[in-house]
Amino acid sequence: MTPTVSSVASVDVEAIAAALDEARAATLALLAPLDESTLARRHSELMSPLVWDLAHVAHYEELWLLRELGGAAPTEDRFDDIYDAFKHPRKERTSLDLLGPAEAFAFATDVRARVVDRLGASSDWSDASRRAEFVHAMVIQHEHQHRETMLATLQLRDRPYPIPRRSTANRTAPTVPGEIELSGGTFTMGTDDTAWSYDNERPAHPVTLAPFRIDATPVTNQTYLEFIRAGGYHDELAWTEAGRAWRDEAGLTHPQYWREEPDGSWVRRRFGHWEPLPPDEPVQHVCFYEADAFARWADKRLPTEAEWEYAAAGSDVGAANLSGTEWAPDAVDSHPDGVSDRGVHQMLGDVWEWTSTTFSGYPGFASFPYREYSEVFFDDGYRVLRGGSWATHRRAIRTTFRNWDFPIRRQIFAGFRCARDGSPTPRPDRPGPDRPGLGTTDRPTTSH
Repeated sequence: MTPTVSSVASVDVEAIAAALDEARAATLALLAPLDESTLARRHSELMSPLVWDLAHVAHYEELWLLRELGGAAPTEDRFDDIYDAFKHPRKERTSLDLLGPAEAFAFATDVRARVVDRLGASSDWSDASRRAEFVHAMVIQHEHQHRETMLATLQLRDRPYPIPRRSTANRTAPTVPGEIELSGGTFTMGTDDTAWSYDNERPAHPVTLAPFRIDATPVTNQTYLEFIRAGGYHDELAWTEAGRAWRDEAGLTHPQYWREEPDGSWVRRRFGHWEPLPPDEPVQHVCFYEADAFARWADKRLPTEAEWEYAAAGSDVGAANLSGTEWAPDAVDSHPDGVSDRGVHQMLGDVWEWTSTTFSGYPGFASFPYREYSEVFFDDGYRVLRGGSWATHRRAIRTTFRNWDFPIRRQIFAGFRCARDGSPTPRPDRPGPDRPGLGTTDRPTTSH
C-alpha cells in the first residue's frame, strides 16, 4: 500500500513560507558567530563540516521543492553527488569539492529565493501538486533536524561557543513520583496523519501491552552519578556482552563531556564551557549500552518504544523544553503543564530517550516519498530513540516521531528513563543503594 498525501481544499502558502523562514533564520543565527575556517573544518569523524550541512540543507530544498515539485534543473549536477548523505560517509566529506562558506550561504539564499517565488505562483498549487503540503513539511523538518546535528557538532568542539550561562543553584526535591504504574491494554500506535508525519510513523495500528511501570521523569545526573560511584561501569552483571565489548573498546567510565575534579566533584563541558554538573537535569550524552547497563544495575530495563509511546500520549509540545534557549535540559520537575495523559513527565524535549526497540517498519509500512529516509535503516542494529531533546524544534517532534541511531552513539543529546514489569527483585550481589523506585527523582539538595 502506498500512502497518499492529503488533498486539501487549499494550501496555506503563508504558513509554509513563515515556517521556512523560521527554520532558515534559526540556522543562520546558529552559524553567525563562527568564522570561515570553523565552518569548513571537520571537528570530528562522527560529523560533517558545518558548511557541508548548510549546503546539504539547501540542496535538499532544491531537490524537493524546485526540482521534484517544480521541474527545475539542478544548480550543478555535481551537488547530487557531494551533498547526497548516502554517497559519502561523514569522515570523507572534507575531501570532496565542497562549496566554501561564502558560496554555500549564497547557494542557500538563491534556492530559498526561488522557492519563495514559486510559493507565490498560485498556478503551481494545482490539485496535481497537493502533495506539496507534505513535501514542504518534510523540507522544513529536515532543516530543523540538521540544525540539531550542527549543535551536536558544536558540542564536540572544545572551543567555547557563545551560549547563555545557566544557574546551577540548588533546587528542592521534585514533587513528581518516582514511577507511574500503567495498566497497559490495547492502544493505537503510530499515526495516519499525512501532513507532517514521516513514513516510519505510519500506519496507525493496534498494539497490546501488559501492565508495566515507567519512571515519571528521565534519569538525572545525580542518579546516574550514584551508578558511577557504586562501580556500575565495572559491574559485569549490568552489561550485556555487546555492551561490555563496547565499554572496554571505548574506555567508557562516565558520560561524554563529564570530568571528575581532584576534590571528587564533577563538571561537564557544555559547548566549550566547563561548569558544575547540575544534579537535577536529565543525564545526556550516554549511549544505549550505558543506558541499558544503568537499567540492569537498578533492577529495571529500558522501555520498549510501544511502552514509551503509550506513556507519552497527550504530552503537550507547547509546554516542553524544545527549541531550548538555554542550551541544556531543564530540571526534571520543570514542566508540570506538559505531563502526559497518563501522568508521565517530560516525555517531550530535554533529552532523546533510548528505548529497547530495534528500528524497523510497522505492519503495513510503505516507504514514502523515498526509501532512503527510513527503510534502508530497518533491522540493521539501530535502536529507536523517542521524545526529542532541548535542541529539537517543536515542528520536528511529536509523540509518534521515531529517531534512531547506533547503540554506541554518545554525541547526540540522548538520555533515558527506565521501566519494569512489576516489583523489583533486589540483588544482594550488586553494589548500589536500596532502590525501590530508584532513580529519577532521588536527589540531594547539594550539588556534586
